Amino acid sequence: MQSVTVLGATGSIGESTLDVIAQHPDKYSVFALSGHRQLEKLAVQCLQHNAQYAVVNHKSSAQQLRALLADRKGNTEVLYGVEALCEVARSAQVDMVMAAIVGAAGLLPTLAAIDASKKVLLANKESLVMAGGIFMQAVKDSNATLLPIDSEHNAIFQCLPESYLNGDQSAVKKLILSASGGPFRDWTLEQMKLATPQQACAHPNWNMGSKISVDSASMMNKGLELIEAKWLFNTSAEQIEILVHPQSVVHSLVQYVDGSVLAQLGNPDMRTPIAYGLAWPNRIASNVADLELGEIAQLSFEKPDRERFPCLQLAYNAAAAGGDAPTVLNAANEVAVEAFLNHRIGFTQIAQVVENTLSECVFSEPESLEAIQDADARARVISMALIKRLEV
Repeated sequence: MQSVTVLGATGSIGESTLDVIAQHPDKYSVFALSGHRQLEKLAVQCLQHNAQYAVVNHKSSAQQLRALLADRKGNTEVLYGVEALCEVARSAQVDMVMAAIVGAAGLLPTLAAIDASKKVLLANKESLVMAGGIFMQAVKDSNATLLPIDSEHNAIFQCLPESYLNGDQSAVKKLILSASGGPFRDWTLEQMKLATPQQACAHPNWNMGSKISVDSASMMNKGLELIEAKWLFNTSAEQIEILVHPQSVVHSLVQYVDGSVLAQLGNPDMRTPIAYGLAWPNRIASNVADLELGEIAQLSFEKPDRERFPCLQLAYNAAAAGGDAPTVLNAANEVAVEAFLNHRIGFTQIAQVVENTLSECVFSEPESLEAIQDADARARVISMALIKRLEV
C-alpha cells in the first residue's frame, strides 16, 4: 500500500489522479490533498478518499473548508499556507507526491518532496522552467525518484532506452515533442487579436484548467515543455524538435541514430501517464478507452508557425539565454495570462508582455532558490507595469 499526497487535487490532473487511485484501493491510499479556490470540491474529495489532511492557501479558506467538512462529519485535518504544503509533501507517512499545482506556487512544495527523497510525479512544469539547475541537483543529491507526468515527457520517458537515463546518450539523435496546436491552430493573427478567454480555453482534445488551456492556445505551453524536457533529459534545446499533431494521439517521439523513431501513442487522457507514474516500473489499468487507430484513420504532422505563435520562439530564446531567463519568461507569462483571463489585455498581447519583460531584464545564473524567487518577483513587477500601460 502506497500513501499519496496530491498537490493540486481540485485541478484536472488532481481529479484524474484520484480517479486512478480509486480504481486500485488495494494499492494506494490518500494522505493529503491540496486545493485553492474550489473548496466544495476539495471537501468532497477529502470525504471520498478519507484524506488525513487538506491544505489550502489562506486562513479564511481553511475556516470555510473546516465548516464544510464539519457539516459532513469529515475527519480531515485542515491546514493552510506554503509551509503546510511542504509538510504534507515531505511527511514520513508519504511514499509518493503528485505535484500538480499550477504555476510558480508549486515550486516549494515540490522541492520539499524532492528533498525528502519521495517518489515525485511531476505535472508542474513551471518548477523545472523556473529552477531547472537547482531542481535537478536536488533530485541527484536526495536520490529522489522523479517521473514526468506531462503526456509529452512521459511519452519520451517511455521511449528512451535505460542506457540514456543512466547517462549514455549516444544512441539518441533527438527528442520530438508533439503539440496539438490548440484551438487557434488555423486562426490568423488578426483573428487571434479578437479571441476571448472562452475561446482560448476551448481545447479541441484535452480537458484542462484555464491557465494551461490559454498556454496551449498561445503555444507557450509547448515552449515551457521544451525547457522542461531540456532539464529532465539533460539535453539542449537544439536537440528537441516540436511538431504540431492535431489528433493528439502520438504524445511524443524519440529519434535514434540508426534511423529508428519510437513513439508512444494513446487516447488524449491524462489517466494514462498518471497510471504509468503511480505504478512505475510496473503498469496498472487506468480505465482509459482503447486506442482504435482504424477509426482515427489519419495521423498528421506539421511544423509550428513561430510567427503566428511568437510565445514558442520566446521560449526557445529564453532556453538559449539560460540563467534566470526561463524564470522571467514563466513569471511574465503567468501574469499576462491572468490579465487576459480577466479581460485586461488581448490574447496576442500575452506574447507582447512576455517579450517586453524579457527585454527589460538582465539575466544572470541563479545560485540559490532565493535568487530565483527574486528574479520571479522582479519579472512580475515589470509585467504588471506593462499590462497597466496596455490597459490605458
